[in-house]
Amino acid sequence: MGVAALGAQSLDAMWTRAQASAGTQTTARKNWVWITLNVDRPVEEWKRLFATMRASHVQAILPEIYDGRHAYFPSQHLPVTMDLLGRILPLARAEGLEVHAWMWSMPCMVPEIITKHPDWYNVNAKGQSAVDKPAYVDYYKFLDPGRPEVREWVQATVTELAAIPELTGVHLDYIRHPDAILPKGLWSKYKIVQDKVYPDYDYGYTAYERAQFKKKFGVDPMKLGTGQLKDEQLEKAWFEFQLDMVVGLVNDYLVPAAHAKGKQISAAVFPGPSLARTMVRQDWGRFQLDAFLPMLYHVFYEAGPEWVRAQTREGVATVNKPVYSGLFVHDMKVEDFDRTAHMALDGGASGVSLFSADGMDAAKWQTLRKL
Repeated sequence: MGVAALGAQSLDAMWTRAQASAGTQTTARKNWVWITLNVDRPVEEWKRLFATMRASHVQAILPEIYDGRHAYFPSQHLPVTMDLLGRILPLARAEGLEVHAWMWSMPCMVPEIITKHPDWYNVNAKGQSAVDKPAYVDYYKFLDPGRPEVREWVQATVTELAAIPELTGVHLDYIRHPDAILPKGLWSKYKIVQDKVYPDYDYGYTAYERAQFKKKFGVDPMKLGTGQLKDEQLEKAWFEFQLDMVVGLVNDYLVPAAHAKGKQISAAVFPGPSLARTMVRQDWGRFQLDAFLPMLYHVFYEAGPEWVRAQTREGVATVNKPVYSGLFVHDMKVEDFDRTAHMALDGGASGVSLFSADGMDAAKWQTLRKL
């Protein structure tokens, strides 16, 4: 899909330029693992897991620390369930692992925010708010990434995490709009066909954003989103405006907050970034992050390992920071894992990021060790 979008010749040219100008991306190897929430895992099991990771040449872990509803670190502005981060930090560091706190960015199920600030939530082209009519699943209660109060709210979480001394970095997830188009492999699950962007899944139309766009371009973007007004130039301007909402949040609020405390900041991003722009209005090629972990879950896109290589090449050619190809390892056969990981490295990845620890087994750890 990425090759079709870019054209094979242009992609090859981008890859050639990237190899010439970004040599460090293909030499500094690092492997990452996402760790989903598990508050009941005993300390001894954590120790065994981290020892296995280190022996398998994993250098960085991404424990889920804020899930859009509860914080698992001592936050002062989020509802706290427990200090899971404090429990695992010394154990991971004892194995020499970097720890990057994985936080949800745009989805917000915090009752206080829902009650007090319903106007903070994203709105689709039909005028439906994500706070009471979320797309696809109930937790898709996405905030408006361009609203100043929302930006400050998300920034506060990054600031708190970045202040934790032993932490290596902050990892952003869901740093985007809701999916305008789902990967084709998921259409049957949600009983939908998304051959184009439909108003139900086209987000960014909050009263605040509509007013900002109208102030700049003289037109209510809702007329564009619903098809009442056809204007190619204005449609392009609105698309870029949607992208800018997220880019501004990342570059003007979140990156500075992490760097102010001397911490790295990375993100789980969609394939591309050409696909990401279309599918979730995420222009991560402009994000000023320290690392990019594109979620190249090829089975969801009804594609093979070669697709992972093509998408990795596009990412490496677009940004001047390391790209770590994200692989969905659950239910993946060992031989498929080996081939897909090699495709990622052949595409110029500085390593792989695995989703998730629970999808790994002894054979896959051994394969990673040999990689």
